[in-house]
Amino acid sequence: MSHRRWRQRVAPGVSPGILARNRIKPSKRATEISAAPTGLVSLLNLAYPGLAPGATNMPPANAGSLSWSACVSLLKRPLVSLVGLVFLILSFGASSSRAQSSLFDSHEGFEMPVQERARVRAPELSGGSGWLNTDKPLSLAALKGKVVLLDFWTYGCINCMHIIPDLKKLEKKYPNELVVIGVHSAKFENEKDTENIRRIILRYEIEHPIVNDADFVIWKSYAVDAWPTRYLIDPAGYIIGKLSGEGGYEALDKAIADSIAEFRKRGELNEAPLRLVLERAKVGDLPLAFPGKILADQKSGRLFIADSDHNRIVVAKLDGTLVETIGTGAHGAQDGSFDQATFFRPQGMALDGDTLYVADTENHLIRQVDLKSKTVQTIAGTGQQSRGSGSVGMARATALNSPWDLQLVGRTLYIAMAGPHQIWQLDLTLREVSDFAGSGREARVDGQLKEAAFAQPSGLATDGETLYVSDAEANIIRAINLGPDGKVRTLVGGDLFDFGDEDGLGNDVRLQHPLGLARWNDKLLIADTYNHKIKVLDPSARSVKTFAGTGKPGQSDGAKPSFYEPGGLAVAGDKLYVADTDNHAIRVVDLKTKETRTLSIKGLQPPAATEVPASDDAAPNAEEIKLAPQKLRVGNGSLSINLQLPAGYHLNPNASHHYQVDIEDGRNRLLFVTKMYSESGTGKEGQTAMIFFGAKKDFFPLPVRIPLRALAPGPAVLKAHITIVFCREDNTGVCRIKTLVWHAPVEVVSDPTAPNEINLTSKISGD
Repeated sequence: MSHRRWRQRVAPGVSPGILARNRIKPSKRATEISAAPTGLVSLLNLAYPGLAPGATNMPPANAGSLSWSACVSLLKRPLVSLVGLVFLILSFGASSSRAQSSLFDSHEGFEMPVQERARVRAPELSGGSGWLNTDKPLSLAALKGKVVLLDFWTYGCINCMHIIPDLKKLEKKYPNELVVIGVHSAKFENEKDTENIRRIILRYEIEHPIVNDADFVIWKSYAVDAWPTRYLIDPAGYIIGKLSGEGGYEALDKAIADSIAEFRKRGELNEAPLRLVLERAKVGDLPLAFPGKILADQKSGRLFIADSDHNRIVVAKLDGTLVETIGTGAHGAQDGSFDQATFFRPQGMALDGDTLYVADTENHLIRQVDLKSKTVQTIAGTGQQSRGSGSVGMARATALNSPWDLQLVGRTLYIAMAGPHQIWQLDLTLREVSDFAGSGREARVDGQLKEAAFAQPSGLATDGETLYVSDAEANIIRAINLGPDGKVRTLVGGDLFDFGDEDGLGNDVRLQHPLGLARWNDKLLIADTYNHKIKVLDPSARSVKTFAGTGKPGQSDGAKPSFYEPGGLAVAGDKLYVADTDNHAIRVVDLKTKETRTLSIKGLQPPAATEVPASDDAAPNAEEIKLAPQKLRVGNGSLSINLQLPAGYHLNPNASHHYQVDIEDGRNRLLFVTKMYSESGTGKEGQTAMIFFGAKKDFFPLPVRIPLRALAPGPAVLKAHITIVFCREDNTGVCRIKTLVWHAPVEVVSDPTAPNEINLTSKISGD
């Protein structure tokens, strides 16, 4: 299936969106993605004032919106701009004073109308299919008195990922005044699943509330037309402004600070902390955490794993025996010895003898690892993200932008530069870096190197004459002739919004956000990431067939294996090594039989630096259980809590588990009892009983038994809250965090034959 499409153009830093999500029969031809707005609403990027006098202007940085050329053309005509402004105001259902529009020309050359007197109330956040990082849906009405920043994003979008550091800075700067809410409006079918969004929250350590806007209800109510887009809302619930694309931190910061100052002065600012319920499973306790890429070297018998969320490189033998780890596990860009160096979510690698090159993705660097001297050195990048789409210069003086994969041909290191949608090259002899292919526009365009266009290239492979590219957001596989008259051509796949899961030939093939490539004889293996499959491509025939994977997320070994968003592939001999990213595992596929097993890396431990601190506020994935009344006889008794874990899972002994029990009603009939110990005068231990109404404790074996005392007949109500982290027993798979809350009515009776124990039990699913 595919989305309805219209012609659209966008500038660097913003991913094209779609205004209508009507389903039609999949297109069978590959064309440049097209999108047309449904009205004047989408032709205007507006900045609205809050209650403070004047307008807060937030010019987009490196951004464009839907129908770029049409937008600029219309904005040059004041009458049409005014009509568009009125149309947008009416679409929000808000009344305003007579609008006066003017044009603002940002330093990026983007013309943006600014209303001087309009007040537009922000639409409510209704229509989501689920919330994360909070135990209940949030509303703007309930957040009155807070500045609210809405971030419209989709998790496969590299430009959206670039927004996350800015959001974290703002959250840290304004912890009690600002509430950031991510509105996840998914591009891909796979991204609509709430569990998949939860995993991305863990992967990128996102700690603000997220609403799953799978049906684009909130997206449409705000007339959004591109990812990422941010809306800023003042404490009275009115829109301050809109910003599309990357950058703009300074403008947002100033607008937030101004709004806070204004409403604090009025006494209308709510500075009480917002209690959140975070999705913080202890993935740091696993040997691997979201491994992104993998490199297998048959000659030396070594396996190199980008242990991305542990910020390190793991070196093992092909049989899984651990050789060493490179990096401390902490976020950073420090060079030096293996036990001192730091990375930040590394991805692709290339090997040249005893020199390993690493795409240090979130540091925007290329690192060189000397496997003999055991040292790490930065060889390209400044550590700052490049905002441009073309550059030539000395490698250490030139900024890069999310390098995702590497491929070495001779002394040239080709770089899949996902951020600007280009392929770059690093001359290892001259230490000079330059853009090699791609205009920087996000699209499917074949042709001459600098005229072609890519969409988030994320995987590379080569036979020495042709560079193959997995173009993730365009859902296609490209080929670049490395000869003097090099050109870019598309081998198979659809386009930005032509995706799916269809084998076949050429443009009829449908992939879904493929991230990885590996050569296998004269074929290419594709990590069809969002389809949870491995596929095989014959470049000469332009044919694709499914090789392994069911198409559903899972971690089954054997002849019919399942994967969970595999991101990296490597071939050594007759074995395919798979970085099975969301399973936190390395899988090995026999290329002859397709038999698959999960590789256990003997002796590998998680780095201490990645451990997530415990939080008293954490109560993720909460499930409330209401029980029928239970009888309890008068006298001494107990409360028993027991959980049945899914097959193949165990409680994580290193995680922060805790429980809390309370008596909600009937404290005159029911009490909890605990024992305090003290030293007696003879040196022997004595006991003193302490009566109390609640208990809270960190973990603990199962079942949990808490002593209680029933004093007199009558009704009472217990509430028990327990949070656990449980992991696969093979210690190579996923860890999950679960909270259960029981409401247990109790009838205390004088009958001596009645039970003296209240039982709270639950069976937990591993799905």
